[in-house]
Amino acid sequence: MKVLVTGAAGFIGFHLSHRLLEEGLQVVGLDNLNSYYSPALKKDRLALLQERKNFRFAAVSLEDQPDLETLFLEHRFSTVVNLAAQAGVRYSLTNPREYIDSNLVGFANLLECCRHFETEHLVFASSSSVYGLNTTLPFSVHHNVDHPISLYAASKKSNELMAHCYSYLYDLPCTGLRFFTVYGPWGRPDMALFLFTENILKGRPIKVFNNGRMKRDFTYIEDIVEGISLVMRRIPETNPVWSGAVPDPSSSPARYKLYNIGNNNSVQLEYFIQVLEENLGKQAVKEYCPLQPGDVPNTFADIDDLTRDVNFKPRTKIEQGIPNFIDWYRTYYSV
Repeated sequence: MKVLVTGAAGFIGFHLSHRLLEEGLQVVGLDNLNSYYSPALKKDRLALLQERKNFRFAAVSLEDQPDLETLFLEHRFSTVVNLAAQAGVRYSLTNPREYIDSNLVGFANLLECCRHFETEHLVFASSSSVYGLNTTLPFSVHHNVDHPISLYAASKKSNELMAHCYSYLYDLPCTGLRFFTVYGPWGRPDMALFLFTENILKGRPIKVFNNGRMKRDFTYIEDIVEGISLVMRRIPETNPVWSGAVPDPSSSPARYKLYNIGNNNSVQLEYFIQVLEENLGKQAVKEYCPLQPGDVPNTFADIDDLTRDVNFKPRTKIEQGIPNFIDWYRTYYSV
């Protein structure tokens, strides 16, 4: 199996590429190493992957259709895992064009390549952000998600719709994964755990949004990668009982499927910070702030479909995952 992992120098893409190489697969990692956050961190991740003989790096942007087509023509990928995207809810409020170019135009280019070069399975990253104004918990893939509250969320919902069209029209098997607050070693510097750790160690205040009344389904990176690996090998089938009169958003008469991939456990942000403080041996200076535009107060993943179909079972609680991140952070930054 030859796999294309887009966003391979990113947080999830790096860990997934490492996992697939361990499984003996050939991996081509695509990334444009943009400057949304430290390119040095991305390059350090990439350097570890490039030590492996079955890994090849392609410095390509999804927006660059000719280069993308050349890559597909050369490799004829059996499976594509799309993890490349402009990330971040708050960044989308001030830089909307980045999301249009990468998450919409870039994803359309990828779909076209998968179609014309007969990719056997496209697995793509969606987000828990698509649930938007939904308040029914836990969030289920069978819920309607027509009310996103950030352009980032809207772009991920758009990816789901675009993929369904290609699956239906061109028989391209597509599986979308809605990730829930991924954390762990080599994580993104714009995410809460990274920011909190950095600021607490430096004696700076941490911003606690919604005055601390936030809950998140924190999902450890190794559990995420395990789920992706399992899903890659399960090409979706048509849903024979799907009905247009009562449409199920998670499936289709096409070979298309959506899953939540989370820890199935919603954790109070204040408790998350408490575990972090205990493992750092240092108290946080907290600056309480209102809920930010684009943010939702609670997330909680219903993972019943993923458990049923691929036997996905998240194993890592924050009491284990947070110390793992701190160990990596102290080593990487020599703290």
